[in-house]
Formats: sequence, structure tokens, C-alpha cells
Amino acid sequence: MNPPQAATPTPDTSAARGAMRWLAAEAKGWFNTEGERWVFVAKTMLASFSALWLAFRLGLDAPYTALATTVILALPSGGMVLEKAFYRFLGTLVGCAASLLLVALFPQSPPLLFIGVAVWIALCTGGAAMHRNQQSYSFVLAGYTACMIAVPAIDSPDRVFTLAVTRVTEVGLGIICAAVVHDVVFPRRHSRAVMRTVQARYASFVTFCTQVLEQRLTPAETELSHLKFAADIAALESGRAAAFFEADHPRSHTRQLHAFNAAFMTVLTTFYTLHRLIHRLRGAAPRHAQPVLELVEPMHAHLALALRDELTPQHMASMRTVLAADIAAARSRLAEAADVAALAGAAATPPVTRAQQIDFDTAVELLERYARDMEAFTGLYHGLAQEKRQQVSDPGSYTPKTPPAIVAASGFRAGVTLLLTASAWYWLAWPFVGNAILMATIFCALASSSPRPTALVQQVLIGFLTAAPLAFVSEFFLVARANGFPTLILAALPIFVLGSYLMTSPRWAGVGIGICMFCATLLVPTNLMHYDVESFMSSELSLTMGVAAAYLMFKVVLPEHTMGQKDHVAAALWREAQGACTASMYRLKRRFDNRVRDLLSQLNAASGPAPSDAARAVVRQGLTLLELGHAVIELRQLIAGSQPGPVPTALKLVVRELAAYLRAPSSASGGTALQSILDAGASVRAALPSATPERRLRLQTALTDLHSIYTSLLDQIATGETDHAA
Repeated sequence: MNPPQAATPTPDTSAARGAMRWLAAEAKGWFNTEGERWVFVAKTMLASFSALWLAFRLGLDAPYTALATTVILALPSGGMVLEKAFYRFLGTLVGCAASLLLVALFPQSPPLLFIGVAVWIALCTGGAAMHRNQQSYSFVLAGYTACMIAVPAIDSPDRVFTLAVTRVTEVGLGIICAAVVHDVVFPRRHSRAVMRTVQARYASFVTFCTQVLEQRLTPAETELSHLKFAADIAALESGRAAAFFEADHPRSHTRQLHAFNAAFMTVLTTFYTLHRLIHRLRGAAPRHAQPVLELVEPMHAHLALALRDELTPQHMASMRTVLAADIAAARSRLAEAADVAALAGAAATPPVTRAQQIDFDTAVELLERYARDMEAFTGLYHGLAQEKRQQVSDPGSYTPKTPPAIVAASGFRAGVTLLLTASAWYWLAWPFVGNAILMATIFCALASSSPRPTALVQQVLIGFLTAAPLAFVSEFFLVARANGFPTLILAALPIFVLGSYLMTSPRWAGVGIGICMFCATLLVPTNLMHYDVESFMSSELSLTMGVAAAYLMFKVVLPEHTMGQKDHVAAALWREAQGACTASMYRLKRRFDNRVRDLLSQLNAASGPAPSDAARAVVRQGLTLLELGHAVIELRQLIAGSQPGPVPTALKLVVRELAAYLRAPSSASGGTALQSILDAGASVRAALPSATPERRLRLQTALTDLHSIYTSLLDQIATGETDHAA
């Protein structure tokens, strides 16, 4: 008897299941892409109209302020919302206090009051440009909040305290609604985004190292990769700061992320120095370079092969063991060649000259240093990826560094904008110019930290122009017919949804912000509503004029003094190299790394995806100065830990001559610095035979650093890029 056959699904059932699987896959894909944008829009609308309803219930004078606050705080993750909310509230408090003080000092003197407000805004805008993170937002708020309270109080100074209290209340209400909605309703945790950034950084760097070791990247591609890594370092620190505000973010990860960033900068600099050395050798005469490359390139091949596997602690230890064996074999080949040359007699050509020996020793030292630094970097990565607590020393947080000229120009531009628009208010005698003063001041301050401020303000201006007719139609044909809060929401919702949806697109985010801010100011009714077409049109015109004034100020007033401008970045890089020779040694290496990487990050943001030849020249100069600065700092550390003697004296002379060259670059000062390096190298080599094993290791490190300084200085002198020396 045959066993019964298994039942087979009918074609109809199979088709239905396939359709369901397809539908589920499509729904998941939509939710992870377009669906996320609509969830963001829904959360923004919920927070905005909740704040508006509460403002009406509490009888606040300007309910639109609470709604505008929720729109401004609408960001992709809960951590970003909480961080920005904290600094917004802090800046609002400081700005209110400043407005009270200014009005108290100049209660009956509008010109002096405007000058005082302009000075305050200039200082706050300069502070915002200096910090360039969410902390800078508190400076921006402190500046224009004082303007928003002091300007309406010119004719009635006795109202300033009421205005300040109302402003704090309305902003605080909007902050609470935004924070609660974005942190509770479909929360999106920023700590997960930070871990994705860490994983992407780790994978891209390992791939980059493998490609460079296998000679699969051109010098131009390598430079662009370093520029991208500089931007990644700043982005990770920004993400870490946002994740810090989330309740489920482990506080221990803060120190680990600091250490991860620091370890990444260390290994990246070491690898760049190694890469530059090999690149110089490949460009040198074959007679000089070939013997060294034949010894070093097999080590590179073994490292590239090892980097293709998972870099566990055991694998990294094995990689260092293999590298040590390769180095020992290379040294053995050198010794055998030297013995053969000795047997051949004194007339024989030495197998490796002194210059080649120095290149080989430097390459070996850098390879060993790279393996150590890479092991530390991968260890920190695995600790973060596996959520293990690691005992790490706090290297200090990543700190931005803005060139002083850009800071001063940002403050000057904001102060001049306020004074010019205030003068227009006086001469035109048009009450609505007050709106233009506020808008011009706000966007001059907000855009000061942007690498492309003109483009940002232009997008906001487009948003204002787009919103003007839409707001008019909504106000007089929809909102005017609303007879309750639900119908008010239905009347105002379409235009706010449009603005919020555009905010989710990086390309159109500025337009979306402009639409939402414009409509939050004009479209939302007050407790006592007046539908006045003439007043509405005047408000529309004045708000748009204010943004246009900010746009013109960025176009006309010091247009070359904006964030990431290549000339300012180049000059700041040169100053940082000087600081490596003369600044205090306390955490100098960390500060130097921070500031150089941050300057390159600014250049990357301003240059866009395709940097110009001039911008790439600044990148090359910056990377050369980075290599030189690291070597100088290590020399200074060796000097600080050495006993007095001829070697420390010679090394000190190198640092002094190099500092003199960086202060006043010329062929004479460059030649003097190069000669001091050669003399110091002779002193170090003379001390090697009688040195103890521990001191011999330090002397070998000094030779490596001297060689790096010598070759970096030759590169710098050869390019002639000293126009930005300060």
C-alpha cells in the first residue's frame, strides 16, 4: 500500500502567500524610507498643534511662538531634539536677562539701545561661529532673543519684563511639547545612529588602509579620503553630544567615544606619515628607492592581507607577530648583504647607503607604530560594538576651532545688519520694519556657523516667497472660516505639512524651514484675532525684506570671511603648526589633532563633494603640516623626558629653527632649519653605540621623527605654499 502523498498548496494559496510576502517587503521598505519622513511630519504636527492648543488654553499673548519653537526643534532623533531644546532654553534665559539689562541702561535713548543690542548680537554671533555645534545655538538664541524683546520695548520700556517672562513661558511650552512628542511617540534613538556611524567609520578606514597598502588609490583619492575622515570625526562628536541627552544612552560610552575618536586620529596620522614616506620613495630615483622598497613592500602586502580578516584582538596580536617576523627577516637580509660587501673588500659599493638605512629604519618604526595604534583602535571599536565597558583614560572631547577672522567677521556682519535695518526703520517710519529687523538679525546669526551661509539664507528666502501666497489663501479663505480648534487645525495643516515634509529632504530643508517659520508667524491666530488684509500684506513684505536683507549682507559684507573659506583655513593650519613648536605641552598632541582635523572638516563642508584645485592644495598643505606637527610634538616630548646633554640641545635647536621658519618662511630660514635637522641626526647617531637599550629605543624614535620633519619640510618648501603663513 502506497503512503499518502503530502498535500501540496494550490496555486491560489501559493500566489496569495507570495503576494503577502511581497506586500510585507514593500511595506517594510516604504516604512524605512518614505515612511520615516511621514512619521517625522506626523510627530512635528502633533507637537506643534499641541503647543498651540496649550498656549490658547493658558491665554498666552503670542501662541505662535510656542508653535514656532516646536517647528524649529523638529529634528530626526529624540536626542537631537533634547539637545537643541536644552540649548534653546538656556540661550532664551540669557537673552532675556541681557534685554532687561540693556533696556535698564538705556530706557530713554533708542540710538544707544540699538548700539548696545548690536554689540550684544555681534558678541553672541561671534561666539556661535566659534563653537559651531549645538552649544553655538545657545549663543544665537541669546543674541536674537535680546533683540526680540528690546526692540518692541523701545516705546514702552516698562513692558520689557512682561515681554521677557512671556517669551520664556512660550518658548518653554514649545520645548516641553517637542521634547515629549519626539521622545515618546515612535521614538528614534540617536545612540543607534552613533553606533552605525562608528561601524561605518571602522569599515571604511580598514578598507582605506587595505587599498592604500595594495597601491589601489591615487594620491588625489587619498587626499579626498583624509578630508572625508576629518568630516567624519566632527560628525561623530556631534552625534555623541546628541545621544548624551537620551535616557537610555550609557554615560560610560561618552568617554569610550572620546577615546575612539582620539585613537582614530592617532592611527590615521601614523598611517598617513607611513604612506607619505613610501610615496616619496616611489617617486625617488630607483637606485635609491628600490633596495628599501624591496624590503618594505612585502610587509605592506602581509598587512593588507591581514586587514581583510576580522580584526579581533587575537588576530591583531597575530598580525603584530607576523610583522615582527617580517622586520627581523628584513634586518637579517640587510646584515647578510653587509657581510657580503665586507668580504668583497673596501672597494665594493655598500648594499645600503646611510640615507637608505634611515628610510628603512623610519619605515619599520612607522609600521610598528601603525600596528600598535591599529590594535588600540580596533580594541576600542570592539568594546563599543559589543557594548562592553572599557577602562579608558579620558583624552578630552573633540573641540572645534574656527579661524579668528571668520569669528570677527560673523559678529561684525550681524551687528552692522541690525544697525542698518534699525536706521531704515527710523528713516522710513514704517512700523512693520521691526519685523524686518528681527528676521535679518535672526538669519545673520543662524547662518554664521554654516559653511555656505548665502545658500542657506537663499533657501529660506525661497521658502518665504513660496509661503506668502499660500499663507494669504489659508488665512483669509480657510482660517477665517474656522469656528473651533479642530477646524483651525484642518485649515492650517496643509501648508505646515508641506513645510515639514520639505524639511526631511537635505536638498530642500531650508525651504521647508522658511515655509514653517513664515506661516507660524503670520498664519496662526492670536487670542484676539483681527483679519486685516493691509496689515497682513505689510507683515508678509517686512518679513521677506528681513530675510532678503540678511542674504544681501552675506553677499556684500566680507563675503570671503565665511566658514571653511580656503584662505582662512590655510592660515589657521599654519598657525597650528607654529603652536606645535611653541605651545604648552599639556595635551598638545590632542589639541593639535583636534584643531587640524576640524579645520579640514570646515574646508570639506565648504568645498562640497568636488573640491577645487585650490582647496585640494590646502588639503595637501594641511596634511603635510599635520605630519610635521606630530613629529615636532613627539620630539618635544622626548626632550622633556631627557637629561641635559648634546642630543637634547641639538633637538631643542631643531624645534627653535623650525618655529622661526614657520613664523617667517623663506629659503634662508628653511635652509637653516634643514641643516639643524641634519646636525641633530648626526648627534643622535653618535650617541647610539653607547646608549642603553631603553635609551637606544628613544634615540631611534628621535631619528624617525627627525626624518619625518626633514621630508615634510622639504615638501613644504618645494610646494612654495607659504602665502598663508601668519
